[in-house]
Amino acid sequence: MALAVGIVHLIRVRQGMVGALLVFATGFVILCILNLSLGDKQIDRPLARNYSVDDPAFERTVGAVLTRDLVGGNHIRTLLNGDEIFPAMLSSLRGARRSITFETYIFWSSTIGTEFEAAFTAAAKRGVQVKVLVDWIGGELVEERVERMREAGVEVRLYNAPRWNTLGRFNNRTHRKLMVVDGTVGFIGGAGIADDWRGNAQDAQHWRGTHFQVDGPVVAQLQSAFIDNWLKTTGEPLDSPAFLPALTSAGSLAAHTFASSPRGGSKSMQLLYLMSITAAARSIDLSAAYFVPDEVAVETLVAAARRGVRVRIIVPGPYMDQESVQHASRAVWEPLLAAGVQIYEFQPTMFHCKVMVVDGTWVTLGSSNFDARSFSINDEANLNVYDATFAAEQIAVFERDLTPAACRDIELVESALLDGAADRPCIRARGISTMTTVYVVLDRTSRRSRCLAPR
Repeated sequence: MALAVGIVHLIRVRQGMVGALLVFATGFVILCILNLSLGDKQIDRPLARNYSVDDPAFERTVGAVLTRDLVGGNHIRTLLNGDEIFPAMLSSLRGARRSITFETYIFWSSTIGTEFEAAFTAAAKRGVQVKVLVDWIGGELVEERVERMREAGVEVRLYNAPRWNTLGRFNNRTHRKLMVVDGTVGFIGGAGIADDWRGNAQDAQHWRGTHFQVDGPVVAQLQSAFIDNWLKTTGEPLDSPAFLPALTSAGSLAAHTFASSPRGGSKSMQLLYLMSITAAARSIDLSAAYFVPDEVAVETLVAAARRGVRVRIIVPGPYMDQESVQHASRAVWEPLLAAGVQIYEFQPTMFHCKVMVVDGTWVTLGSSNFDARSFSINDEANLNVYDATFAAEQIAVFERDLTPAACRDIELVESALLDGAADRPCIRARGISTMTTVYVVLDRTSRRSRCLAPR
């Protein structure tokens, strides 16, 4: 009898364990589904082309749809590579008198990270309100240094740190790169706080990157983007004049800040890029650190090229920190190249720029990549500028990056399909040097191999 009771008890225990495992597995699957979701409803078809960038309707519509009108009176300074980016940012921090707000994805306790930590600490000790928001995944901070900053009065918070009630949106990261000092001077762009961005892109250990210093009324919109995520993280509204002072004209540029989130709708970075590309009439120059367009973006770029728009795209070449992204990018190049889109791979080092210029008039710059994460999952912030002179400056930077010494042009080459070669690199292609990497996309309907080859 005792043996029978023991067996029944054991069966019940095992059944309970199986049930618990099933509950855990079900919960895990649900969390994975929630985190792999691309936010709210995404745009699933190309936009109608109702105006060009030069048409006043474009500025009016962009302002209305993206819920931010352009404001005039701004000055924007272009900062190329770490040798210009970090001295400008640190100088501004060291001159702060009332407030510092800082939000980033990458913040590593490397040499340059230590300099920023020291600048935050010194500012807090002299009475400046310092708010630092670093992504929980992207930040690699040394705890004892964080404690020293906090002891000095720096408020350091981690964005979307894992909690039981937020696990369903754990995949949502802040990828914004914002800094505002005294509510009057702002910084935005693609550079993280790590030694990879130091130097002047002189070798593979020093990346090519661009950041921007902003003065004028649009700085309030940069601050608003920071306040949005600070409020979500801490519950503290930053509504005092120390953070939002009255701002006066500092230049002649019309601009607005666009802060996106996974909520989609008017907060969609995807919408901003599709509206801009659809309105292009003459040219699109895109510097893209991570370029993985979805089907709608490919169709939109192809349509632009086919109506006569010159489309040029610079992407990373042999130095790429995310090889899987590079493979995914190359997989969608064929229709773009076939339509006449010009794609160039940057050779000297990792290319981490994130700027698009349309028709020599409209510029969007900031943290956003040209991929599904930036368009649908991350929190991003871009600055949009409507000015021909500023656009010309960015085109000049683009063309310096485009020099033959720095970039390789990619072309689509036809070659006969060799027996057994369908899934291997193409071995016969026109104009291919032995030092060049060749990639194959198989067109199974025509039984021809189509090779993507630098020229």
